[in-house]
Amino acid sequence: MSQPSSNDQEIDLGQLLGKIGNFFQSILDSFFDFYLFIKKNILIITALFLLGAGIGFFLDKETKSYSNEIIVSPNFGSVDYLYSKIELLASKKRDNDTLFFSKLGFKNVKNIGTIEIEPIIDIYKFIDKKPENFEMIKLMADNGDLNKIIEDPITSKNYPNHLIKFSTKKITDEDDAILPLLTYLNDSKYFNSIKDQYVKNELNKIKSNDSIVSQIDNLINKFADASSTKTDRLFYNNENNQINDIISTKNKLISENGNIKIALINYDKIIKEVSVSTNMIAKKTARSKMKFVLPIAFVLFFVLYKLFSSFYRKQIQKRNLI
Repeated sequence: MSQPSSNDQEIDLGQLLGKIGNFFQSILDSFFDFYLFIKKNILIITALFLLGAGIGFFLDKETKSYSNEIIVSPNFGSVDYLYSKIELLASKKRDNDTLFFSKLGFKNVKNIGTIEIEPIIDIYKFIDKKPENFEMIKLMADNGDLNKIIEDPITSKNYPNHLIKFSTKKITDEDDAILPLLTYLNDSKYFNSIKDQYVKNELNKIKSNDSIVSQIDNLINKFADASSTKTDRLFYNNENNQINDIISTKNKLISENGNIKIALINYDKIIKEVSVSTNMIAKKTARSKMKFVLPIAFVLFFVLYKLFSSFYRKQIQKRNLI
């Protein structure tokens, strides 16, 4: 069997080096062709770039939007009512029902964009002073992923606070959208009746607790007067232990009244607003970057058009030669 000669090896190596050289030469030719193309069409490319930038700036200015957020606390078991009201509002907005919004008192309906609501996940407030909630979370965690359970819609609706978000095209104020929205959410005869009765019950509880505290004070005063007439020496007997229990009961009633008074601050509305943040510039989206996208798109379209035209002419010339 014959071995390849050194001349054959040299020829093969020469051909390989030649192909490599041709490859790099084709790259250099392509770069030079691109340079000539840019040089020939520099005015058109510059004009297209400036045109795209100008249109992009205009579109970015027009698409600028603001984000508005309201943290609310639904009272008296009204969380499902809250979500249904927001969903109705969002549905009417999608249908562009301006008459519906105008009847609710919104001043500039066209200014309002998307409307949505989501729970504020706070597992600590969910289980705070509520052993039954803690036991429920513990039981559910044993049977599944805790993170999924915490974010589950059924669980998340039971968190105390929820976030209402809506966008506006221009700066808004409280009279334009916030007050009409909160008035709309609190317009329910059923839940307002529950609210009124609940407040009455809590006020009666305060009154009853105050009466008991007053009776305890009278009882303690009588015991103190009786003790001072007997002896100056103090004995920790059964009678003293009963007084300690009475004082402990008094402290609990006073603490309960304080908690009720704080709760009543939040119970003046069905849907109580906790905080309101308006006119925050919305995060930039792809649409808000048109001043960068359009110039590149215009120039790229022009280059592709020229490449296609050149390809088309070459194909026509080939067919004319056949």
